[in-house]
Amino acid sequence: MATSETANAAAAGTANGALQDEKQSGAAAGPLKLPIRFPTPSSIPPPRPTLTEAQEAKYRWLLNEAKTWTEIVCPPAAHNHNHHHNKETDHHDSGDKSGPLTDDERLWLTRECLLRYLRATKWHEKEAAKRLLDTLRWRRTYGVETALTADYISPENETGKQIILGYDKQGRVSQYLNPGRQNTDVSPRQVQHLVYMVERVIDLLPPGQETLALLINFKQSKNRSNTAPGIGTAREVLHILQTHYPERLGRALIINVPWVVWGFFKLITPFIDPHTREKLKFNEDMNQYVPSEQLWTEFRGQLDFEYDHDVYWPALTRLAAEQRAARKARWIAGGKQIGELEDYLAGALEHGVAQTVDQPVEQPVAEQPTAAAASDAAATTTATESAADGAKVEDLKIDELKVKDEGNAAASALADGTEQPATTA
Repeated sequence: MATSETANAAAAGTANGALQDEKQSGAAAGPLKLPIRFPTPSSIPPPRPTLTEAQEAKYRWLLNEAKTWTEIVCPPAAHNHNHHHNKETDHHDSGDKSGPLTDDERLWLTRECLLRYLRATKWHEKEAAKRLLDTLRWRRTYGVETALTADYISPENETGKQIILGYDKQGRVSQYLNPGRQNTDVSPRQVQHLVYMVERVIDLLPPGQETLALLINFKQSKNRSNTAPGIGTAREVLHILQTHYPERLGRALIINVPWVVWGFFKLITPFIDPHTREKLKFNEDMNQYVPSEQLWTEFRGQLDFEYDHDVYWPALTRLAAEQRAARKARWIAGGKQIGELEDYLAGALEHGVAQTVDQPVEQPVAEQPTAAAASDAAATTTATESAADGAKVEDLKIDELKVKDEGNAAASALADGTEQPATTA
């Protein structure tokens, strides 16, 4: 079963040891400046629903289909949704990206990943297969594993406009979005910033949980009067989240909503489906949803946190890289299976789908270069805690959101690290 708490802490790395020391020393050490590795013991994901026979059959079909994929064919001019033509990333994205399915891509195709796409397509297995292939192409052409490095994204987060910090009461990683801390002009890198941070949230998900909690603070900036990018950028963000990160939004906690944004939300609320509406919490006591000791004081919690980019950014980069390396090491030990269990990869289960940790590799596959931060990470044992499986959540529907000019600030905030609710047309 799962490794011990001591082994978990060791696997989390030096930054997390410092984090625990700082938390224990309390006020004497000053505000916390590091990411938090573990949820509180009381933060337990609810169990996932059991699949029906029909759903299991659809999953088996999709799994067998995915196992036939040996090559990803990308369009010749495959800048579809990234459009980031700049000297810092063009060398990653130029040329034809077609080629054999890589180990990183096979690892991405977990059982839970396939199920997320099945739920997003209302269990239409052929549509789920198409969308999975589309996302694999997008991840290559967008450079998710290659171009979006910590160094490249770093300038976007110098003011802490996105912060990954702690967990909610169901074990979701908390991603704080602070559009008022905008520090850059509109550019493709603002969108890439959000993608990069969502990927880091996924790196830090505990066993049994596959969704995130967004905590959005619309507090206005004192330094910039206009922090909202164009509506086109906001629509691109919405498209990426809906298409390539389905079933990832678990809860959105929103405070300090300005009158323009509030009016926008009130306008669309009647059209939001009830399940999605339940995820949106406005100006409530957020201690109901996040343990007070892991809720930032900006949201009236007890966690005294101060964003120091020089301290936080390298610590987050190192921690995420260690988790990815440990996850990949377990995947290799389990036989490089497509459809592997995410709880096994997180270290919560002794064996994966192959029921053995020494099964030979099925076939040679090409390697895809990883980001610079990941290449330096040691393949350590991943941090784990025994937990129940996470609850099913709905997809964020891009075609359900009607953006009006007066609501531009709300939709645009997504490119600064915010995500808006879905609506039903």
